[in-house]
Amino acid sequence: MSWEFSVTVAVIMMTAFVGLPIGHAMIGASVLYLLMVGQDMSIAGEQMLQGLYGSYVLLAIPLFIFAADLMNVGSLSDRLLDFCRALVGRFRGGLGHVNVVSSLIFSGMSGSAIADAVGMGRIIINLMTKDGKYPAAYAGAITAATAIIGPIIPPSIPMILYALVSDTSIGYLFLGGVGPGLVLGVLLMVMNAFLARLYGFPVDDPVPVRDLPRITLRAVPALLMPVILFAGIYGGVTTPTEAAALAGLYAFLVSAFFYRSISLRMAYQTVKDSARSTASVGILIAGALAFNYVVTVEQVPNAIRGSLADFDLGMIGFLLMINALLLLLGCLLEANTILLVIVPIFLPTALALGIDPVHFGVIVVVNTMLGLVTPPYGLLLFVVSGITRTPIGQTIWHLLPFVAIMIVGLAIITFIPSVVLWLPRLYGYGN
Repeated sequence: MSWEFSVTVAVIMMTAFVGLPIGHAMIGASVLYLLMVGQDMSIAGEQMLQGLYGSYVLLAIPLFIFAADLMNVGSLSDRLLDFCRALVGRFRGGLGHVNVVSSLIFSGMSGSAIADAVGMGRIIINLMTKDGKYPAAYAGAITAATAIIGPIIPPSIPMILYALVSDTSIGYLFLGGVGPGLVLGVLLMVMNAFLARLYGFPVDDPVPVRDLPRITLRAVPALLMPVILFAGIYGGVTTPTEAAALAGLYAFLVSAFFYRSISLRMAYQTVKDSARSTASVGILIAGALAFNYVVTVEQVPNAIRGSLADFDLGMIGFLLMINALLLLLGCLLEANTILLVIVPIFLPTALALGIDPVHFGVIVVVNTMLGLVTPPYGLLLFVVSGITRTPIGQTIWHLLPFVAIMIVGLAIITFIPSVVLWLPRLYGYGN
Protein backbone atom coordinates (compact mmCIF):
# COMPACT_ATOMS: atom_id res chain seq x y z
CA MET A 1 0.00 0.00 0.00
CA SER A 2 1.35 3.39 -1.03
CA TRP A 3 1.84 6.56 0.96
CA GLU A 4 -0.98 8.12 -1.05
CA PHE A 5 -3.38 5.52 0.34
CA SER A 6 -2.15 6.17 3.88
CA VAL A 7 -2.79 9.90 3.42
CA THR A 8 -6.28 9.11 2.05
CA VAL A 9 -7.19 7.02 5.10
CA ALA A 10 -5.79 9.67 7.44
CA VAL A 11 -7.87 12.38 5.74
CA ILE A 12 -11.05 10.31 6.10
CA MET A 13 -10.37 9.73 9.80
CA MET A 14 -9.50 13.34 10.56
CA THR A 15 -12.40 14.90 8.67
CA ALA A 16 -14.87 12.42 10.19
CA PHE A 17 -13.46 13.14 13.65
CA VAL A 18 -14.13 16.87 13.31
CA GLY A 19 -17.75 16.19 12.35
CA LEU A 20 -17.88 15.85 8.56
CA PRO A 21 -20.33 13.10 7.52
CA ILE A 22 -18.44 9.95 6.65
CA GLY A 23 -19.87 9.86 3.13
CA HIS A 24 -18.56 13.34 2.36
CA ALA A 25 -15.23 12.46 3.97
CA MET A 26 -14.79 9.41 1.72
CA ILE A 27 -15.71 11.34 -1.43
CA GLY A 28 -13.28 14.17 -0.64
CA ALA A 29 -10.46 11.83 0.33
CA SER A 30 -10.97 9.68 -2.81
CA VAL A 31 -10.77 12.76 -5.04
CA LEU A 32 -7.57 13.76 -3.19
CA TYR A 33 -6.10 10.29 -3.82
CA LEU A 34 -6.80 10.55 -7.55
CA LEU A 35 -5.14 13.97 -7.58
CA MET A 36 -2.06 12.65 -5.74
CA VAL A 37 -1.56 9.64 -8.06
CA GLY A 38 -2.15 11.71 -11.20
CA GLN A 39 -5.41 10.09 -12.30
CA ASP A 40 -8.41 11.94 -13.71
CA MET A 41 -10.47 13.14 -10.75
CA SER A 42 -13.69 12.56 -12.71
CA ILE A 43 -13.15 8.83 -12.08
CA ALA A 44 -14.63 9.35 -8.60
CA GLY A 45 -17.83 10.75 -10.12
CA GLU A 46 -17.91 7.96 -12.68
CA GLN A 47 -17.65 5.28 -9.98
CA MET A 48 -20.41 6.88 -7.93
CA LEU A 49 -22.79 7.31 -10.86
CA GLN A 50 -22.22 3.81 -12.21
CA GLY A 51 -22.67 2.28 -8.76
CA LEU A 52 -25.79 4.26 -7.83
CA TYR A 53 -27.61 4.19 -11.16
CA GLY A 54 -26.41 0.79 -12.30
CA SER A 55 -27.70 -1.11 -9.28
CA TYR A 56 -31.42 -1.86 -9.43
CA VAL A 57 -31.31 -3.38 -5.95
CA LEU A 58 -30.56 0.00 -4.33
CA LEU A 59 -34.08 1.18 -5.20
CA ALA A 60 -35.34 -1.07 -2.40
CA ILE A 61 -33.73 1.14 0.25
CA PRO A 62 -35.83 4.33 -0.19
CA LEU A 63 -38.96 2.24 -0.68
CA PHE A 64 -38.49 0.30 2.56
CA ILE A 65 -37.68 3.54 4.39
CA PHE A 66 -40.89 5.08 3.04
CA ALA A 67 -42.96 2.04 4.08
CA ALA A 68 -41.52 2.13 7.60
CA ASP A 69 -42.18 5.87 7.97
CA LEU A 70 -45.76 5.37 6.84
CA MET A 71 -46.22 2.65 9.46
CA ASN A 72 -45.09 5.03 12.19
CA VAL A 73 -47.28 7.90 11.01
CA GLY A 74 -50.27 5.83 9.97
CA SER A 75 -50.82 4.10 13.34
CA LEU A 76 -50.01 0.61 12.05
CA SER A 77 -47.38 0.36 14.75
CA ASP A 78 -49.98 1.22 17.44
CA ARG A 79 -52.17 -1.69 16.33
CA LEU A 80 -49.19 -4.03 16.35
CA LEU A 81 -48.28 -2.90 19.86
CA ASP A 82 -51.80 -3.59 21.14
CA PHE A 83 -51.64 -7.04 19.58
CA CYS A 84 -48.28 -7.80 21.22
CA ARG A 85 -49.55 -6.66 24.63
CA ALA A 86 -52.53 -8.98 24.31
CA LEU A 87 -50.22 -11.82 23.27
CA VAL A 88 -47.43 -11.73 25.90
CA GLY A 89 -48.21 -8.82 28.21
CA ARG A 90 -49.79 -11.08 30.85
CA PHE A 91 -46.49 -12.69 31.95
CA ARG A 92 -44.07 -11.36 34.59
CA GLY A 93 -41.94 -8.72 32.92
CA GLY A 94 -44.67 -8.70 30.29
CA LEU A 95 -43.91 -5.29 28.80
CA GLY A 96 -40.32 -6.41 28.32
CA HIS A 97 -41.64 -9.39 26.33
CA VAL A 98 -43.88 -7.00 24.40
CA ASN A 99 -40.76 -5.01 23.56
CA VAL A 100 -39.10 -8.09 22.07
CA VAL A 101 -42.14 -9.39 20.18
CA SER A 102 -42.99 -5.99 18.74
CA SER A 103 -39.41 -5.72 17.46
CA LEU A 104 -39.68 -9.16 15.87
CA ILE A 105 -42.78 -8.02 14.00
CA PHE A 106 -42.32 -4.30 13.44
CA SER A 107 -38.56 -4.28 12.83
CA GLY A 108 -39.02 -6.87 10.15
CA MET A 109 -40.76 -4.11 8.23
CA SER A 110 -38.63 -1.08 9.05
CA GLY A 111 -35.21 -2.67 8.47
CA SER A 112 -33.53 -0.12 10.75
CA ALA A 113 -32.44 -0.46 14.38
CA ILE A 114 -32.50 3.31 14.91
CA ALA A 115 -35.99 3.57 13.40
CA ASP A 116 -37.22 0.86 15.77
CA ALA A 117 -35.68 2.49 18.87
CA VAL A 118 -36.99 5.96 18.03
CA GLY A 119 -40.39 4.88 16.70
CA MET A 120 -41.91 1.84 18.40
CA GLY A 121 -39.27 1.94 21.16
CA ARG A 122 -40.31 5.38 22.36
CA ILE A 123 -43.91 4.19 22.75
CA ILE A 124 -42.95 1.06 24.70
CA ILE A 125 -40.53 2.96 26.94
CA ASN A 126 -43.37 5.30 27.91
CA LEU A 127 -45.58 2.30 28.69
CA MET A 128 -42.87 0.57 30.74
CA THR A 129 -42.01 3.63 32.83
CA LYS A 130 -45.62 4.73 33.41
CA ASP A 131 -46.49 4.64 37.14
CA GLY A 132 -42.92 3.54 37.90
CA LYS A 133 -43.46 -0.07 36.78
CA TYR A 134 -39.95 -0.40 35.36
CA PRO A 135 -36.80 1.70 35.87
CA ALA A 136 -36.29 4.04 32.95
CA ALA A 137 -32.75 2.75 32.42
CA TYR A 138 -34.00 -0.85 32.18
CA ALA A 139 -36.70 0.16 29.70
CA GLY A 140 -34.07 1.92 27.60
CA ALA A 141 -31.65 -1.01 27.82
CA ILE A 142 -34.10 -3.67 26.64
CA THR A 143 -35.36 -1.32 23.91
CA ALA A 144 -31.80 -0.90 22.60
CA ALA A 145 -31.22 -4.65 22.76
CA THR A 146 -34.42 -5.57 20.91
CA ALA A 147 -33.96 -2.84 18.30
CA ILE A 148 -30.98 -4.63 16.76
CA ILE A 149 -33.26 -7.48 15.68
CA GLY A 150 -34.77 -5.14 13.06
CA PRO A 151 -32.02 -5.26 10.43
CA ILE A 152 -31.58 -9.04 10.94
CA ILE A 153 -35.16 -10.10 10.22
CA PRO A 154 -36.17 -9.19 6.65
CA PRO A 155 -36.54 -6.78 5.04
CA SER A 156 -33.12 -5.49 5.99
CA ILE A 157 -31.33 -2.46 4.60
CA PRO A 158 -27.88 -3.69 5.79
CA MET A 159 -28.47 -6.99 3.97
CA ILE A 160 -29.32 -5.09 0.79
CA LEU A 161 -26.00 -3.26 1.11
CA TYR A 162 -24.16 -6.55 1.73
CA ALA A 163 -25.82 -7.97 -1.40
CA LEU A 164 -24.55 -4.93 -3.30
CA VAL A 165 -20.89 -5.50 -2.37
CA SER A 166 -20.97 -9.32 -2.48
CA ASP A 167 -23.28 -10.05 -5.42
CA THR A 168 -25.30 -12.38 -3.19
CA SER A 169 -29.02 -13.03 -3.64
CA ILE A 170 -31.10 -10.66 -1.52
CA GLY A 171 -33.88 -13.21 -1.30
CA TYR A 172 -31.62 -15.86 0.25
CA LEU A 173 -30.03 -13.29 2.57
CA PHE A 174 -33.48 -12.29 3.81
CA LEU A 175 -34.35 -15.93 4.43
CA GLY A 176 -31.03 -16.44 6.19
CA GLY A 177 -31.84 -13.69 8.68
CA VAL A 178 -35.07 -15.29 9.92
CA GLY A 179 -33.48 -18.05 12.03
CA PRO A 180 -30.87 -15.80 13.72
CA GLY A 181 -33.50 -13.13 14.41
CA LEU A 182 -35.74 -15.66 16.14
CA VAL A 183 -32.80 -17.10 18.11
CA LEU A 184 -31.86 -13.65 19.41
CA GLY A 185 -35.50 -12.86 20.18
CA VAL A 186 -35.93 -16.03 22.25
CA LEU A 187 -32.66 -15.42 24.13
CA LEU A 188 -33.69 -11.85 24.94
CA MET A 189 -37.05 -13.03 26.26
CA VAL A 190 -35.33 -15.65 28.43
CA MET A 191 -33.02 -13.00 29.89
CA ASN A 192 -35.92 -10.60 30.42
CA ALA A 193 -37.89 -13.30 32.26
CA PHE A 194 -34.88 -14.01 34.49
CA LEU A 195 -34.30 -10.32 35.27
CA ALA A 196 -38.03 -9.74 35.86
CA ARG A 197 -38.00 -12.34 38.62
CA LEU A 198 -34.66 -11.10 39.96
CA TYR A 199 -35.87 -7.49 40.24
CA GLY A 200 -39.48 -8.35 41.11
CA PHE A 201 -41.05 -6.54 38.15
CA PRO A 202 -44.86 -6.46 38.21
CA VAL A 203 -47.29 -8.70 36.34
CA ASP A 204 -49.55 -6.58 34.12
CA ASP A 205 -53.30 -7.05 34.05
CA PRO A 206 -54.10 -9.61 31.35
CA VAL A 207 -56.19 -8.57 28.38
CA PRO A 208 -59.66 -10.14 28.72
CA VAL A 209 -60.15 -13.11 26.42
CA ARG A 210 -63.27 -11.51 24.95
CA ASP A 211 -61.14 -8.60 23.67
CA LEU A 212 -58.57 -10.76 21.87
CA PRO A 213 -60.56 -11.23 18.62
CA ARG A 214 -61.20 -7.49 18.35
CA ILE A 215 -57.54 -6.58 18.99
CA THR A 216 -56.31 -9.22 16.56
CA LEU A 217 -58.75 -8.10 13.88
CA ARG A 218 -57.55 -4.50 14.21
CA ALA A 219 -53.95 -5.68 13.80
CA VAL A 220 -54.54 -8.01 10.83
CA PRO A 221 -53.89 -5.39 8.10
CA ALA A 222 -50.57 -4.50 9.73
CA LEU A 223 -49.67 -8.16 10.30
CA LEU A 224 -50.30 -8.88 6.62
CA MET A 225 -47.37 -6.66 5.61
CA PRO A 226 -44.62 -9.30 6.11
CA VAL A 227 -46.91 -11.95 4.60
CA ILE A 228 -47.24 -9.89 1.43
CA LEU A 229 -43.49 -9.28 1.30
CA PHE A 230 -42.58 -12.94 1.73
CA ALA A 231 -45.29 -14.19 -0.62
CA GLY A 232 -44.25 -11.73 -3.30
CA ILE A 233 -40.52 -12.41 -3.11
CA TYR A 234 -40.48 -16.17 -2.53
CA GLY A 235 -43.55 -16.91 -4.59
CA GLY A 236 -41.68 -15.57 -7.62
CA VAL A 237 -44.20 -12.76 -8.14
CA THR A 238 -41.92 -9.80 -7.36
CA THR A 239 -38.27 -8.98 -6.95
CA PRO A 240 -37.18 -7.59 -3.54
CA THR A 241 -37.23 -4.08 -5.03
CA GLU A 242 -40.73 -4.53 -6.40
CA ALA A 243 -41.80 -5.97 -3.04
CA ALA A 244 -40.46 -2.83 -1.34
CA ALA A 245 -42.59 -0.67 -3.67
CA LEU A 246 -45.59 -2.88 -2.92
CA ALA A 247 -44.93 -2.51 0.82
CA GLY A 248 -44.93 1.28 0.55
CA LEU A 249 -48.16 1.28 -1.47
CA TYR A 250 -49.82 -1.16 0.93
CA ALA A 251 -48.79 0.87 4.01
CA PHE A 252 -50.25 4.03 2.42
CA LEU A 253 -53.53 2.40 1.38
CA VAL A 254 -54.09 0.75 4.76
CA SER A 255 -53.22 3.95 6.68
CA ALA A 256 -55.30 6.21 4.45
CA PHE A 257 -58.39 4.11 3.69
CA PHE A 258 -58.63 1.35 6.29
CA TYR A 259 -57.41 3.02 9.49
CA ARG A 260 -58.03 6.55 8.13
CA SER A 261 -55.15 7.81 10.23
CA ILE A 262 -53.14 9.75 7.65
CA SER A 263 -53.95 12.89 5.71
CA LEU A 264 -52.44 14.21 2.48
CA ARG A 265 -50.38 16.71 4.49
CA MET A 266 -49.02 13.90 6.68
CA ALA A 267 -48.29 11.78 3.61
CA TYR A 268 -46.39 14.67 2.03
CA GLN A 269 -44.34 15.17 5.21
CA THR A 270 -43.60 11.43 5.28
CA VAL A 271 -42.30 11.60 1.72
CA LYS A 272 -39.99 14.48 2.68
CA ASP A 273 -38.72 12.69 5.78
CA SER A 274 -38.09 9.51 3.79
CA ALA A 275 -36.27 11.51 1.12
CA ARG A 276 -33.94 13.01 3.73
CA SER A 277 -33.16 9.59 5.18
CA THR A 278 -32.60 8.18 1.69
CA ALA A 279 -30.29 11.06 0.77
CA SER A 280 -28.09 10.45 3.81
CA VAL A 281 -27.80 6.76 2.94
CA GLY A 282 -27.18 7.63 -0.72
CA ILE A 283 -24.29 9.96 0.11
CA LEU A 284 -22.74 7.23 2.24
CA ILE A 285 -23.06 4.67 -0.57
CA ALA A 286 -21.60 7.14 -3.08
CA GLY A 287 -18.61 7.78 -0.82
CA ALA A 288 -18.09 4.06 -0.30
CA LEU A 289 -18.19 3.41 -4.06
CA ALA A 290 -15.52 6.04 -4.66
CA PHE A 291 -13.34 4.80 -1.81
CA ASN A 292 -13.76 1.15 -2.87
CA TYR A 293 -12.21 2.12 -6.20
CA VAL A 294 -9.19 3.42 -4.30
CA VAL A 295 -9.05 0.21 -2.24
CA THR A 296 -9.19 -1.88 -5.42
CA VAL A 297 -6.43 0.12 -7.14
CA GLU A 298 -4.23 -0.31 -4.07
CA GLN A 299 -4.99 -4.07 -4.00
CA VAL A 300 -5.78 -3.91 -0.30
CA PRO A 301 -7.90 -7.13 -0.27
CA ASN A 302 -5.00 -9.11 -1.78
CA ALA A 303 -2.58 -7.68 0.77
CA ILE A 304 -4.85 -8.59 3.67
CA ARG A 305 -5.48 -12.05 2.25
CA GLY A 306 -1.72 -12.61 2.06
CA SER A 307 -1.23 -11.43 5.63
CA LEU A 308 -3.96 -13.74 6.93
CA ALA A 309 -2.47 -16.63 4.98
CA ASP A 310 0.81 -16.10 6.82
CA PHE A 311 -1.03 -16.51 10.15
CA ASP A 312 -2.74 -19.70 8.92
CA LEU A 313 -5.90 -18.92 10.91
CA GLY A 314 -8.22 -21.38 9.21
CA MET A 315 -11.99 -20.97 9.02
CA ILE A 316 -12.62 -21.00 12.80
CA GLY A 317 -9.80 -18.59 13.57
CA PHE A 318 -10.89 -16.27 10.78
CA LEU A 319 -14.49 -16.17 12.02
CA LEU A 320 -13.34 -15.47 15.58
CA MET A 321 -11.14 -12.64 14.31
CA ILE A 322 -13.98 -11.19 12.19
CA ASN A 323 -16.39 -11.30 15.12
CA ALA A 324 -13.94 -9.52 17.42
CA LEU A 325 -13.02 -6.93 14.77
CA LEU A 326 -16.58 -6.14 13.73
CA LEU A 327 -17.81 -5.89 17.33
CA LEU A 328 -15.08 -3.33 17.95
CA LEU A 329 -15.69 -1.40 14.73
CA GLY A 330 -19.45 -1.55 15.26
CA CYS A 331 -19.30 0.74 18.27
CA LEU A 332 -17.06 3.21 16.45
CA LEU A 333 -18.43 3.30 12.88
CA GLU A 334 -21.84 3.26 11.23
CA ALA A 335 -23.05 -0.22 10.26
CA ASN A 336 -23.47 0.90 6.64
CA THR A 337 -19.89 2.16 6.55
CA ILE A 338 -18.60 -1.21 7.76
CA LEU A 339 -20.67 -3.07 5.17
CA LEU A 340 -19.62 -0.87 2.28
CA VAL A 341 -15.96 -0.28 3.13
CA ILE A 342 -14.63 -2.92 5.55
CA VAL A 343 -16.52 -6.06 4.50
CA PRO A 344 -15.40 -6.03 0.82
CA ILE A 345 -11.81 -6.20 2.08
CA PHE A 346 -12.40 -9.45 4.00
CA LEU A 347 -15.00 -11.05 1.74
CA PRO A 348 -12.52 -12.63 -0.72
CA THR A 349 -10.69 -14.32 2.17
CA ALA A 350 -13.96 -15.63 3.60
CA LEU A 351 -14.92 -17.14 0.25
CA ALA A 352 -11.44 -18.61 -0.21
CA LEU A 353 -11.80 -20.36 3.17
CA GLY A 354 -15.06 -21.94 2.03
CA ILE A 355 -17.41 -19.81 4.14
CA ASP A 356 -20.85 -19.59 2.57
CA PRO A 357 -21.54 -16.00 1.40
CA VAL A 358 -25.08 -15.97 2.85
CA HIS A 359 -23.81 -17.30 6.20
CA PHE A 360 -20.99 -14.74 6.20
CA GLY A 361 -23.39 -11.93 5.33
CA VAL A 362 -25.70 -12.72 8.23
CA ILE A 363 -22.71 -12.97 10.61
CA VAL A 364 -21.54 -9.55 9.44
CA VAL A 365 -24.98 -7.95 9.86
CA VAL A 366 -25.46 -9.44 13.36
CA ASN A 367 -22.02 -8.18 14.39
CA THR A 368 -22.60 -4.67 13.13
CA MET A 369 -25.96 -4.55 14.90
CA LEU A 370 -24.41 -5.76 18.15
CA GLY A 371 -21.86 -2.99 17.78
CA LEU A 372 -24.72 -0.49 18.11
CA VAL A 373 -25.21 -1.58 21.74
CA THR A 374 -21.61 -2.43 22.63
CA PRO A 375 -20.44 -0.19 25.51
CA PRO A 376 -19.17 2.42 25.79
CA TYR A 377 -19.76 4.01 22.37
CA GLY A 378 -22.63 2.07 20.79
CA LEU A 379 -24.91 4.53 19.00
CA LEU A 380 -28.13 3.05 20.37
CA LEU A 381 -26.87 3.65 23.92
CA PHE A 382 -26.97 7.38 23.29
CA VAL A 383 -30.31 7.18 21.47
CA VAL A 384 -32.18 5.40 24.28
CA SER A 385 -30.44 7.41 26.99
CA GLY A 386 -31.72 10.53 25.28
CA ILE A 387 -35.25 9.10 25.11
CA THR A 388 -35.29 7.97 28.76
CA ARG A 389 -33.25 10.98 30.02
CA THR A 390 -31.11 8.70 32.19
CA PRO A 391 -27.31 8.68 32.58
CA ILE A 392 -25.71 6.45 29.99
CA GLY A 393 -23.88 4.55 32.74
CA GLN A 394 -27.19 3.31 34.16
CA THR A 395 -28.34 2.22 30.73
CA ILE A 396 -25.09 0.31 30.18
CA TRP A 397 -25.42 -1.44 33.56
CA HIS A 398 -28.88 -2.77 32.68
CA LEU A 399 -27.82 -3.57 29.12
CA LEU A 400 -24.82 -5.79 29.99
CA PRO A 401 -26.86 -8.98 30.62
CA PHE A 402 -28.60 -8.55 27.28
CA VAL A 403 -25.30 -7.98 25.47
CA ALA A 404 -23.89 -11.12 27.10
CA ILE A 405 -26.82 -13.30 26.01
CA MET A 406 -26.69 -11.86 22.48
CA ILE A 407 -22.99 -12.72 22.21
CA VAL A 408 -24.00 -16.30 23.06
CA GLY A 409 -26.50 -16.01 20.20
CA LEU A 410 -23.76 -14.70 17.91
CA ALA A 411 -21.62 -17.75 18.73
CA ILE A 412 -24.56 -20.04 17.86
CA ILE A 413 -25.11 -18.23 14.56
CA THR A 414 -21.40 -18.28 13.71
CA PHE A 415 -20.53 -21.88 14.47
CA ILE A 416 -23.83 -23.60 13.59
CA PRO A 417 -24.34 -22.51 9.96
CA SER A 418 -27.61 -24.42 9.67
CA VAL A 419 -29.25 -21.80 11.93
CA VAL A 420 -28.76 -19.39 9.02
CA LEU A 421 -28.94 -21.71 6.02
CA TRP A 422 -31.82 -24.10 6.79
CA LEU A 423 -34.50 -21.78 5.44
CA PRO A 424 -32.61 -20.69 2.30
CA ARG A 425 -31.90 -24.38 1.54
CA LEU A 426 -35.58 -25.15 1.99
CA TYR A 427 -36.22 -22.70 -0.87
CA GLY A 428 -33.57 -24.20 -3.12
CA TYR A 429 -30.37 -22.42 -2.09
CA GLY A 430 -27.29 -24.41 -3.07
CA ASN A 431 -29.15 -26.76 -5.41
